[in-house]
Amino acid sequence: MGKVATTSSARVSFKGAQRWAAGHPWIFRSDLVEPPSSPPGAVTVFDSRQKPLGIALWSPHSEISLRLLDTNPDATINADWWHDRIARAIQRRESLDAHANAFRLLHAEGDAVPSLVCDRYDRWLVVQLLSAGIEQYRADIVKALVALTDADGILARNDPPVRAREGLARETTLLVGDVPQEIEVHEHGIRYIAAPWTGQKTGAFLDQREARARIAKYAHGRALDCFSYHGSFALHLARAADHVTAIDSSRAALERAAQNADRNGLTNIECVEANAFDYLRDQQRARARFDTIVLDPPAFAKTRQALTSALRGYHEINLRAMKLLAPGGTLYTASCSYHLTKPLFLEMIERAAADSGRRLAFREFIGQALDHPEVLTIPETGYIKGAILEALD
Repeated sequence: MGKVATTSSARVSFKGAQRWAAGHPWIFRSDLVEPPSSPPGAVTVFDSRQKPLGIALWSPHSEISLRLLDTNPDATINADWWHDRIARAIQRRESLDAHANAFRLLHAEGDAVPSLVCDRYDRWLVVQLLSAGIEQYRADIVKALVALTDADGILARNDPPVRAREGLARETTLLVGDVPQEIEVHEHGIRYIAAPWTGQKTGAFLDQREARARIAKYAHGRALDCFSYHGSFALHLARAADHVTAIDSSRAALERAAQNADRNGLTNIECVEANAFDYLRDQQRARARFDTIVLDPPAFAKTRQALTSALRGYHEINLRAMKLLAPGGTLYTASCSYHLTKPLFLEMIERAAADSGRRLAFREFIGQALDHPEVLTIPETGYIKGAILEALD
């Protein structure tokens, strides 16, 4: 696809213009004074006084109608534009090659490529085009990615529910070359298998890569990895701990975790199929103690309405984990719920610590890594919150 014309325009309210001025790239349908008359794509945006504000991606069916692409209203959004924007994002990741072969290349709004995600798995790429506007530039984006990465294959995991709200098909489609069903990931000396066609997200949980390496430096003794999935945390813990128990409710996930352990020659990981809440409660009743515990649950609060019940869930698992910590033990606790903000996350930890009756020291806060940039004026770009705590008694 060549240049997509940006002759169509939109006019937005004062509120919408102020949102852009404050550093947030979205304009909602309610702030459209005059919507574009064109199909999805790039449009020039004007404020209520007809002052040009820039160029945005236009999604006719979405609540997020406009996503800022360029503050230069004279910019031409074509193959060269995409190549330059994507090249800058990739350049920021150059240091990651030293210790991993899988990481995020494009973090949507975090890299000023709104609604576009691209993860690298060794020689292959997995992309997600999550808006009607970005879909119009699929060919230009793919061309740029091939030129900049020399990838052997590019897979589109266009299956998230947000695609339906954009009026787009949910599908998994091969775009370039071939992408295997399984890819071996190397991460800080650990190897595991990603499944780009069928796995969670784009094939693996890359957003906790640096946290896994960090908690491994604290690991010792008897360790517990809750919500283990394919054992990514357990693998790192096992290199330092005497024994690791990996808990997950999915038998299939634990089978993959066991295979990953074998791949690394690790014989001190025990996989247990169990509900993490039930397991923690039973271990507490048994007066068990663990020297290292990891809590990395799925998003309990997928909507704002679910936040109250989610907080109860986070409090319960953290309270039980804190009571299970041996003196001098370390807990890494995390949340990937966007709606659970950093202040609420920290407040929840403090409340659980108070209820546990333990003296717990806050050692580190762990946010998102370099490849998942969290832009301060765009809270939606950040969702991972993590804390390392030490039991002082």
